[in-house]
Amino acid sequence: MKVRVDSQRCQGHTLCAMIAPNSFVLDDIEGHSSAVTEDVPPEYESQVREAAQSCPEQAIDIEETP
Repeated sequence: MKVRVDSQRCQGHTLCAMIAPNSFVLDDIEGHSSAVTEDVPPEYESQVREAAQSCPEQAIDIEETP
């Protein structure tokens, strides 16, 4: 699985970082989120999916990989 955060849509609600703290980091200045790494380790996939579903701006894009 790969994950990306659309910086144009992210409004800094911080839900993703609260749900999946190992996968998302917040910018100290604007509070916008970004992925720690594009490739999500298998043990964090369920948290990343939950974070994407919880994002009010739908700013988290997930790409399933085989």
